[in-house]
Amino acid sequence: MRKKVTIVGSGNVGATAAHWIASKELADVVLIDIIEGVPQGKGLDLLESMPIEKRDCRIIGTQDYADTANSDIVVITAGIPRKPGMSRDDLLNTNHKIMKDVVGKAIQHSPKCILIVVSNPLDAMAQCLTRWMRWRKPPTRWRDCPASA
Repeated sequence: MRKKVTIVGSGNVGATAAHWIASKELADVVLIDIIEGVPQGKGLDLLESMPIEKRDCRIIGTQDYADTANSDIVVITAGIPRKPGMSRDDLLNTNHKIMKDVVGKAIQHSPKCILIVVSNPLDAMAQCLTRWMRWRKPPTRWRDCPASA
C-alpha cells in the first residue's frame, strides 16, 4: 500500500512539497488549506500533470481534515508570512494559534503520523510542537526542517 502525505498549507512551500512528493512517487498527497478553492485547484493541476511524467500518484485538495485520515506524514507549512514592520513575536503569536489548531486536527485524524514543521519562526514552532507532543499517547513523532534544508 502506498504511503500518504498530508501537506497543510497550499502556498508556495506546500505546493512545491506536493509537486516533488508526487513527481517522485513517494506517496499519495493530500493538500489542505483554509482558503476555498486553492488546494483543490493546485491538487487538480498536479494530478492532471502526472500522466505526462508517467506517474500515478493520487492527489487531492480539500478543506476537510477527514480526507487526511491515516496519513503517514503530515507536513505543516501553514502560517502567515512575516509582513514589513511585523516583529518576530507578532509572527510567533499568530502562527502559534494556527499551528495549535492544525496539529490538533491532524493528529485527531492521523494519530500515528509523523509531523514535519516548516512554518516560521521555525525554531519556536518546533519548540511548541515538542511541548505539545511530549506527553501524547500514543506518541507522535515530529521533525523540524531548517529553512536552509
